[in-house]
Amino acid sequence: MANHESDSWKKKIVTPEKVFEKIAPGMKIFLGTGVAEPRTLVKHLVESGANNLQDLELIQLVSFGDAIKIGVTTKTKFRLKTFFAGWIASDAITDGTVDLIPCRFSTIPSLIDSGAIPIDVAFVQISPPDESGYSSLGVAVDGARMAMEHASLSVGEINEAVPYTLGDTIVNIDEFDFLIQSTEPLIYFPRWPFDDVFDKLASNVASIVEDGSCIAFSIGPLFEALSIHMAQKRNLGIHSPFFTDSLMDLVKSGAVTNRYKSSFRGKCVCCYALGTPELMRWLDHNPLVEFQGIDILADPKTFMLNDRFISILPARKVDLTGRIAFHLGKGNVVAGPGEAYVFFTGAMLSPGGRTIIALPSRNRKGEPNILLSVEEYPNQFTNRESLDMVVTEYGVAYLSGRTVRERAQSLIDIAHPDDRLELFSQAKEAKILYQDQIFLPESLHTYPNHINIVQTFANDLTIRFRPIKPSDEEDMRNLFYRFSDNSVYYRYFSPVKTMPHSKMQEYVNVDYVNTMSIVGIHTDGGTANVIAEARYVRLKNKPFADVAFVVDEKYQGKGIATFIFLLLIEIAKEKGIKGFTADVLASNKPMMRVFEKSPYPVEAHVESGIYELTIPFSSTAIPGKKHLTYTHDEIK
Repeated sequence: MANHESDSWKKKIVTPEKVFEKIAPGMKIFLGTGVAEPRTLVKHLVESGANNLQDLELIQLVSFGDAIKIGVTTKTKFRLKTFFAGWIASDAITDGTVDLIPCRFSTIPSLIDSGAIPIDVAFVQISPPDESGYSSLGVAVDGARMAMEHASLSVGEINEAVPYTLGDTIVNIDEFDFLIQSTEPLIYFPRWPFDDVFDKLASNVASIVEDGSCIAFSIGPLFEALSIHMAQKRNLGIHSPFFTDSLMDLVKSGAVTNRYKSSFRGKCVCCYALGTPELMRWLDHNPLVEFQGIDILADPKTFMLNDRFISILPARKVDLTGRIAFHLGKGNVVAGPGEAYVFFTGAMLSPGGRTIIALPSRNRKGEPNILLSVEEYPNQFTNRESLDMVVTEYGVAYLSGRTVRERAQSLIDIAHPDDRLELFSQAKEAKILYQDQIFLPESLHTYPNHINIVQTFANDLTIRFRPIKPSDEEDMRNLFYRFSDNSVYYRYFSPVKTMPHSKMQEYVNVDYVNTMSIVGIHTDGGTANVIAEARYVRLKNKPFADVAFVVDEKYQGKGIATFIFLLLIEIAKEKGIKGFTADVLASNKPMMRVFEKSPYPVEAHVESGIYELTIPFSSTAIPGKKHLTYTHDEIK
């Protein structure tokens, strides 16, 4: 039972009107941010007819709730200033009824501390005090504490629904001059629905997030789906401005341990919580989640303390040179170019850090989101030198270290299939692509997106296997030039010395019907390289296909060739192919050992030092058993 002293704070409880008596015209009032907006105080401020409530400046970092109405409907009495041109603030800013302060979030507390943004009054929402007289700032920390320190009048609005969150949130009730009891509910956010496009987009994003990564989240359909696809990850860390229901699900799944974080080890760190009543109850006294000020969370020096920091940023449009247009307007809570720069910088400073730009290939109107240029779109991030990866539901474009031509080809490959030919033509006309660049229209809707497999081999070697794309030209050329003379001869049966653009572009442009090619990709030090390739080509007038594969010599002997060979068998069977044929030099013993692992019988005939192999799929497969028979006395 609480003692008399612990109840003494109740003497500070007054009506909002009593608080307003202390306010003078021209004062600058800080309002708690977003979900933490003190809605009862704001409501009474709007409705009050007191003569002293004139020409007031209201300052709020992010506006989600009632404060916007003040700026729009009573601009002669109040002027709202915000730092974020998103959610419902965008229209009011455009109309001139709300002022936008362009500023990086991480610097806002220092602007308040220095007096560059003066604060006279602080209205903040808090949880009910505990028996020791301490409350929590709840679901938004950002600059509230700094505002309280500089305000001559601090008022706490006690809301029974505010969770008692931990971190830099604890305030003593003695820090407030007045308290009021809230009569308004919290601002809740329902969970975002997502469709198949966002599900595929999230799956592609999740596929490039490694175990042990530290990630930043936001809200929206992408992140709602992303938590589902990352539930099987291990030892993830969370360092995110926003904590949401989907992040709660991810923590509950066991994928998040924060074990490998150097900053706030063992804790999920955030500034804001946005979500449902269930999330608010889960956050109450939850030791797994720590709230910190925006100056701490968004400081690039904090990001760099955590290895493999992954910043995931939804975008509105991307162009073929790497410029990005971020979302703008109602419903958007994603940071603009200034905040994006902070996360780009943080990811670059983090060892193994990556930045992922994610967007559907088309918007809800069916218009393309990958364009020749985004010059006409607002809210641009033009620092294309920092661009790392772009992801759509059709795949991942790795752009770091790539030329503009290579970037354009990679982005065309992940555009909507019905937009690719137009993008290709525009890029050629703009002289971004080679003038002799080829394009196979028949491949637009035959690319097998469902083939996207991650396999781990000995010593935790992780390889991704997917069908080849035209944008793999440079990687395939690099693979060719890494081969020894013997490897080249084994693969091409001749001493090929060069692989120019004219030859390689024909090699990487396949129709996925008569020719199928699968590449193995290894990501090392942030760079994705093709280290293996296997393909089959249908034989004319026969239900068989000729098969060949090659593995970078550095990665041989690890089972990669066997895996990709067996994968090709399954793909070929789905395409109605009845068997494989192959020609292998008699001296190529490693390749023969791969074929020996075929689950189907292998018939080998030797002619002029070359094994001519036939592998019919009609027989019953017996996994793990060798089926190699010879039809020439020369072979023992």
